[in-house]
Amino acid sequence: MTGFAYCRNGAAFMLISLFLLFPFRQACAAGKVTVSRIVLSGSVNPASAQYFSRALAEAHADGSAALLVELDTPGGLVSSLRLMVQDVMASRIPVIVHVSPSGAQAASAGALLMLSAHVAAMSPGTEIGAAHPVGMGGGDTQSDVMSSKAASDLAAFARSLAEVRGRNPEWAEQAVLRSRASSAQEALRIGVIDLIDSKPAGVLRRVDGLKVTTAAGEVRLATADAVLKPIEATFQEQALMRIADPNIAYILFLAGLAGLYFELANPGAIFPGVAGGVSLLLGLYAMQMLPVSITGVLLLLLGVLFLGLELFVTSGGVLAIAGLIALFAGSLMLFGTPGSGMELSLFVFLPVFLVFAVAAGAIVRVVLRSSSSRQLSGQEGLLGESGSVVRQIGPSSAGKVFVHGELWDAVAGEKLPEGTPVRVTGIKGLQLQVTKTEE
Repeated sequence: MTGFAYCRNGAAFMLISLFLLFPFRQACAAGKVTVSRIVLSGSVNPASAQYFSRALAEAHADGSAALLVELDTPGGLVSSLRLMVQDVMASRIPVIVHVSPSGAQAASAGALLMLSAHVAAMSPGTEIGAAHPVGMGGGDTQSDVMSSKAASDLAAFARSLAEVRGRNPEWAEQAVLRSRASSAQEALRIGVIDLIDSKPAGVLRRVDGLKVTTAAGEVRLATADAVLKPIEATFQEQALMRIADPNIAYILFLAGLAGLYFELANPGAIFPGVAGGVSLLLGLYAMQMLPVSITGVLLLLLGVLFLGLELFVTSGGVLAIAGLIALFAGSLMLFGTPGSGMELSLFVFLPVFLVFAVAAGAIVRVVLRSSSSRQLSGQEGLLGESGSVVRQIGPSSAGKVFVHGELWDAVAGEKLPEGTPVRVTGIKGLQLQVTKTEE
C-alpha cells in the first residue's frame, strides 16, 4: 500500500509540474523567431512567379523574420523574373536566396534573382551566371537586332540590381552580355554573393546580426536560432511548374500532333482526337513559358505532316525520310542552345525519335506491300483465278463459267463440257478467256 501511495503521489506531482510548466513552454515557443522557407527548382515561369509571390505575402502575414528561397534553376522567362524581382524590392521582410544543394545552379534568370536578394548565399559546388537572353527567332538580321536590344536592356537591369544591393556591377553586366558564369568560390571572392554554406540552418546562423535594407527600412536579422517554416506549393502551382519543362513540353507537343493525326486518319475514333487536343494545348502552354525557336516548331510540324502523307502519297519512302530529318532537326533546335540548361535531354529525344522512326518504317513497308501485291478487286483481280464450266464452251461458241463466286461468259480454244475445271488467262470486255486445268 505504501508503494502504491508513493506512485500515486509521484504521478500527481508530475501532472502538477506539467501544468505549471506548460504556460512557460508556450511563451518560449511564442518567442521563437520564424523564417519561412520555399524551394524553387526548374525553370522560372509564371507558375513559379505566382508561388514565390504568394509565399512572400504569406511569410509577411505570418510575421516571419525572413523568407529563405532554396534555388536551383537553369533560367526562364524574363517577364516572370521581373515580377519576382519587383516582389523582392517591395518586400518589407528580407529575402534570402540560397543556391542549394551542391551541384545546383542559378543560371540566367536565377542569377538576376540572386542579385536582387537581400542576402545571396551558395552551397559549395554550385554555380551562378550565364544570363544572356535566349529568344525566339530564326537568326536573320532583324532578330539579331532585337536580341541585341534585349541583351542591352537586361544588362542594364542586372547592373542596377547589383548596385542597389552593393554587389559587383561589372560581373552582373558581363553575365548578361558575355554569358559569364562563376563558381561559388569565385562569386564570393569578387563580391557577387555574401556567403557560402551548404545548410539552410548554417546560412541563418551566419547572417545573424546582418543589417539589410527592405521596403520598410533598415532591418537587423536575428536568425541564429530561427525555426524554418516550409511553405509548400499548391497542387495547381506544382502541376504548372512541372509541365514548364522542355522535355515534358516536347513530349506533350508531339503526342498532341500524333493524336490529332490518328483522329483525322480514322474519323470517329474520338479518344485519339480528345487526348491529342488536350496534349497539344498543354504543350503549347508549356512552350510559351520556354525559350522556343519558331523554326524548330515548324520543322516538327513539317516532320509529322510528311510522315502522315506517306500513307496517302506513293513516294517510295522519300516523304518518310524527309519527315524523320525534319523531326530530328526540329528537335535539336526547338529549345535553347546546348549548355544553357534549357535544351532537350537526349534521354527523352532519342526514345521519341526511335518511336517515330519505327512507325515511319512500318508505314513505308505497308505502302510498298500494298502497291506491289496483286490486285484482288475488279476484273484484273480475276486473272489466275480458278473456276468450273457451268454451260458447255464450244470451239467457236461462248459458254458460262463460275469464277470467284460469280457467273461469267467465257471462251476457250477447245471444247469444254460442263464441270470442267478451268483457270482464267485473260479478259476481253466482259468475257473471260479460260483454259482447262487438272482437277
